[in-house]
Amino acid sequence: MTKAHIYQIYYSDQTRSGLDEGFIPLDNVGQRPDWREYWPIRRFLHEQTLDDTAFYGFLSPKFAVKTNLEASDVHAFLATVPESTDIVSFSPFFDAGALFTNVFLQGAQGHPNAWGPFDEIVRLLKPGIELSTLIMDSSNSVYCNYFVAKPRFWRHWLDQAEIVFGIAESNSTPLGKALNASGRHAMGDTPVKTFLIERLVSLLLATEKHWQVASFNPLQLPLVYPGSGKVAQELVMLDALKRAAVGSGRAEYMTVWSQLRERVVATITGP
Repeated sequence: MTKAHIYQIYYSDQTRSGLDEGFIPLDNVGQRPDWREYWPIRRFLHEQTLDDTAFYGFLSPKFAVKTNLEASDVHAFLATVPESTDIVSFSPFFDAGALFTNVFLQGAQGHPNAWGPFDEIVRLLKPGIELSTLIMDSSNSVYCNYFVAKPRFWRHWLDQAEIVFGIAESNSTPLGKALNASGRHAMGDTPVKTFLIERLVSLLLATEKHWQVASFNPLQLPLVYPGSGKVAQELVMLDALKRAAVGSGRAEYMTVWSQLRERVVATITGP
């Protein structure tokens, strides 16, 4: 039987009342809201002893709204993955992944001041990686930190996240100040560092191929952009072209991807 300890974070009595009873409540009331979900995740990983054979997950209060999934769906899917699996994704927003080369470029569209710190942190964590051309597809694009993983992955993820944490907490360099700068968000102004931490899992999966990953079918989960439902087949094609580009190393696939993307965007944004 698959062992899984899946927590759902709450920020107030109101958010606690709306949690899925199939998840374990994780208190984050008044505790460094500038770090959003990273603060309770960080605290948990530093303070708790983990079972190396079990999955752990830390989901936001909006998990059901953003995925249309309940705890029972999550546990049922976990029961089907091989024992060797390191990480399981329950990421929505297939359209966001398909329409951009990677999740960082997608994030920078909504938060233009995030691109500089995104690029600088990736150069620090992954020397030699050119973020503007790094290709991600639905096999490694994870939004909202909606994933569960074994401790071996969480420890590595935390090591990388703590580098970002240290730079932001010191706030003594241009990069630190850029990480703490605000970006637009549905919940109000939100520090850029939170958008970066949310994308860290995708960076690791896209650049470290040894992790064993399973994904709940993202095509069954909600999209994020209005009008994306009109181009469902084209979105699948865009994702497939990126997979082919990565698998073959041939630039022609991305040329076709760019041409198709232009038409898809016109359809989505047009009258």
